[in-house]
Amino acid sequence: MPQFIITLVVTAVSMLVAEILLPGISIDTTLAALIGAAVFGIINAIIRPILILFTLPFTILTLGLFLFIINAICFSLVGYFTPGFSVNGFFDALFGSIIVSFVSGFLGTFFDKED
Repeated sequence: MPQFIITLVVTAVSMLVAEILLPGISIDTTLAALIGAAVFGIINAIIRPILILFTLPFTILTLGLFLFIINAICFSLVGYFTPGFSVNGFFDALFGSIIVSFVSGFLGTFFDKED
């Protein structure tokens, strides 16, 4: 359970970093960032695999670059489902998802992943 909380906090911090770097992303409170991180986890666990399955031909055709589009869609869905969290456009969602991935990966290296 503590690893889940650490992952949630790291993702929330990553989203706050994306908000600082991109003017098209708006997060009202820290609680909205935490809720957004939880929604992002749920979307990545349930909706993202379905999208990947349905768009597999496009992903193969573009040599995997279509996965960036799927990540942007998932990030936009977080903005849609989370109160106090908004994403203004496609490119903000695209760059926001990239920033969240990099910052989460970077911050995740500082925490022990043992169960």
